[in-house]
Amino acid sequence: PATIARALIIAGSGWLLSVSLTVSSGSAAVLLGCLAACIVAACSSAASAAEQAPGHWQKALLLLGELRIPVLLPAAALVAWLGMLAGRLIVGSELVAGLLGPFAAFHLAEAIRWFVASFALTMVLRMLAMRASVGGVLEVLAVASGFVVVLAAHRNGMIHRPFVLGDFALARGLDPASVLLVLGCAAVLLLAALLIAEENRRRLPWHFAIFALLCLTLIGYARTFGLPTPSMTDSLGLTGNSSAQGRNPFHDSDNDTANKQAPIAVVVFRDDYEPASGVYYFRESAYTEFNGRMLDVATHPGLDPDLIETPGAPPAELVSDTGRKPVRAKIGTLVPQHRTFGLDTPVAIDDVANPNPLRFRRTWEARSLVPQFDLNVLFDAPAGNPAWSEEIRQEYLRLPDDPRYGELARQITSGLNPQYASNAFAQAWEIKAYLDRNGIYSLANEHAWAEDPAASFLFGDLTGYCTHFAFASTYLLRSIGIPARVGIGYAVPAENRGGGSALLIQAMHGHAWPEIHFEGYGWVIIDPAPQQTLVDTTTDPQNELQQLLGDMLRGEQAFEEFLQQRAGLAIDWRLVWQMLAALLALLLVAAYATKCYRLWIPAGAGLAGQHRLSYRASLDRLAAVGVRRRFGESREAFARRAATVAPTLETLTAWHLAHALGSRPPRLNGADWQAIRERVATEIRDNIGAGKRLLAVLNPFSWRHAR
Repeated sequence: PATIARALIIAGSGWLLSVSLTVSSGSAAVLLGCLAACIVAACSSAASAAEQAPGHWQKALLLLGELRIPVLLPAAALVAWLGMLAGRLIVGSELVAGLLGPFAAFHLAEAIRWFVASFALTMVLRMLAMRASVGGVLEVLAVASGFVVVLAAHRNGMIHRPFVLGDFALARGLDPASVLLVLGCAAVLLLAALLIAEENRRRLPWHFAIFALLCLTLIGYARTFGLPTPSMTDSLGLTGNSSAQGRNPFHDSDNDTANKQAPIAVVVFRDDYEPASGVYYFRESAYTEFNGRMLDVATHPGLDPDLIETPGAPPAELVSDTGRKPVRAKIGTLVPQHRTFGLDTPVAIDDVANPNPLRFRRTWEARSLVPQFDLNVLFDAPAGNPAWSEEIRQEYLRLPDDPRYGELARQITSGLNPQYASNAFAQAWEIKAYLDRNGIYSLANEHAWAEDPAASFLFGDLTGYCTHFAFASTYLLRSIGIPARVGIGYAVPAENRGGGSALLIQAMHGHAWPEIHFEGYGWVIIDPAPQQTLVDTTTDPQNELQQLLGDMLRGEQAFEEFLQQRAGLAIDWRLVWQMLAALLALLLVAAYATKCYRLWIPAGAGLAGQHRLSYRASLDRLAAVGVRRRFGESREAFARRAATVAPTLETLTAWHLAHALGSRPPRLNGADWQAIRERVATEIRDNIGAGKRLLAVLNPFSWRHAR
């Protein structure tokens, strides 16, 4: 039982590990390969412990069990490579594709590759586990890795991963997190069972102690620190435990792309809107007030009256609706946010009922006025707001006491035509173009702890990320008298929406950008886009997750419709039948090959094994025509009962037992054994009807009944 339990646990872990790496046929092959390796390893161990003289198969198993580690590892690697080569040859073979079809050929190749690879790897692990203590530890770690990979695919809020479990849960109206929880509990139980199945009982306490320590460490870490928020959004002050105010937005070490695809929020649009810029900007706050070192969240009562501090409180100053249209959007967050946010220029934010509190941290509806005007109209719009007091205007122009900002800004804009030399929009566009051409987008830089990080970036290597570009652009604009600030929030490419009404916001979309106030139009985003980048800022399409979360946010009815849609997905039955036919064909070929091998191997075997192989071949012939040895029946009694069909079997049985039991056997050579086999075969042919003999030939599994 312990051997069977271990084989099932290892095979199950291997299957889980393969689910996200191959197709269904490959995963099934992994399951079979792991089981086969465990069985062969167990038989090898049993053959080593057996006291009777070994046969050919026992010798092969003994040889396998005696292989040293320096030989076993290269041998396993060679076997795995041969399996990969065989799979590649099948895929590239026009003959196989013509016989089975391209899809069946591909699945067959995957099955062979993964069967051989899993067999070789499992055999190595089993042999190591049977020989050394460290091997048992490696085996437990290998089993655990299968579950870890599955759980890792679910991390950072990717609740539809892995698809094989996500689809199973969603099609049945379950939250995938519940399935993962059950899977985690099963992993703990199976690992414990694997430890209990350990042959060396003295190692059990140590294994369980290490296992318990790992579990307690994980629980303690989760309780102390909680689940991590994506660093790319935390450093901007959008998420995390610290307040946005007073935080240094220049954090080189925090910005990495390891969790860039983690979902932050989902937006469901109530009104249709496609941004002309190709980017959906969601403003959460702004860095406006200069605190003596850098821009920070405004504390002056007259600054940024358009920003909404709390849901339900209308802004003190609404932007003009010139060239703008109202858009409503419902937003649900999956990680804690410091403040609510809305599309472009939100004018009202109201909390709404959370349709799924287990999934969303907070939900609200944002009403925004989004720009519909062509940017060319800004050539005729002065920068600033005539309603501002001089004190407020100066706050929007304050910047570090560094003359280089003004010098560079004037140098950049000096090439403008005289008619646009003092035009705010033309100057702003020239500054954007300068940063686009010369800036390099990178998360690795050394500007964070400079006295003025923006100056270190702008007058240094011009290598940084969105925060550097936004601050540098804002300071350049302010240095030539253009009121500007740094907006923070999220910027999502419009193509990510994919034509639906839902839009997924991910960690990589955390962003900072410069904004300029134009009279009659409000704050307008003019965002630099560096042409050179050292970072992959793209994110894989998450259409299914986007639709899933969007339907969850819409409410119960929409989510149920989504589940019904997923449950009704059509199954490609043609492919299923092709796979079943291919597996059946493989099974029949293997069965016939085994049958022929058992009948023909005596002719090519040595004299030492003839007593066993010749006797077995004759039993196979009798079993094929329905003459089978009963359970518990002795060989001599069976020979007497079968004498009506093959009288010579009694002589063959006597010869077989004389050799097997070590008594004085008659002096026989290979010709004697061949002659007695042929006599038994002739007697069966003479005493059995043609119909039964035909069925005996057609039955590929008749040898399984020989005892």
